[in-house]
Amino acid sequence: MTERIPVDCWLTDMDGVLVHEERALPGAADFIATLIDTGTRFQVLTNNSIYTPRDLRARLLSGGIDVPEDNIWTSALATATFLHAQREGGTAYVIGEAGLTTALHDVGYVLTDRDPDYVVLGETRTYSFEAITRAIRLVVGGARFIATNPDPTGPSADGPLPATGSVAALITRATGITPYYVGKPNPLMMRSALNRIDAHSEHTVMIGDRMDTDIVSGLEAGLRTVLVLTGSTSAAEVERFPYRPTAVHDSIESVVPLVREFYPEG
Repeated sequence: MTERIPVDCWLTDMDGVLVHEERALPGAADFIATLIDTGTRFQVLTNNSIYTPRDLRARLLSGGIDVPEDNIWTSALATATFLHAQREGGTAYVIGEAGLTTALHDVGYVLTDRDPDYVVLGETRTYSFEAITRAIRLVVGGARFIATNPDPTGPSADGPLPATGSVAALITRATGITPYYVGKPNPLMMRSALNRIDAHSEHTVMIGDRMDTDIVSGLEAGLRTVLVLTGSTSAAEVERFPYRPTAVHDSIESVVPLVREFYPEG
């Protein structure tokens, strides 16, 4: 029997794992509280680029889940970190909201529609045809095309809404240029989260509710993975994928005891 490698860091998706339509899922508050009580490093990940970590903290807190701002990692932050590493002090034409524009400003980017280095597409509640047209013309003119995440739709009370991936497809169709997606399922999202807290993939577990984003990106980043069945993927669907999570749990509630079980005593 091989020796079990200790876990000293956890990454977890937000929607479908901790919350569903802003309502806390069973065990979510206890899970986060246990991580904090044990001093375990962790990051809450989301492909949503609309909100800043401060916004998301407030939304989670309204559901009784207390996550510090520094423990929230969004596709907007990952995108800004990536662009800063690629081209420090660059320029970008941005379609997105405060989560994305704030992240880019914080790494020293200038937002402009005049010959930008990048066109950066994120999620927004109201996509402007004028802004999309401008993005198309800039990409055709040579701007590099980046998108925060490939999710084609997002949830709403009235049903699905077109999201970043759908608008990116429109721009791609018009330009012939495919964007580089930074968010899940790109394992870069996981790697940047690990780097932020100086953690190692070998000692980290990723928790998610989607096989095609959370689990595959965790797997490709070298993490152990846990699928919870409170979101997008059902137990029956797991077998359809050519890869498997390390473990499957009904909800985050049954993962809580594992934090103390795996956490190495000092």
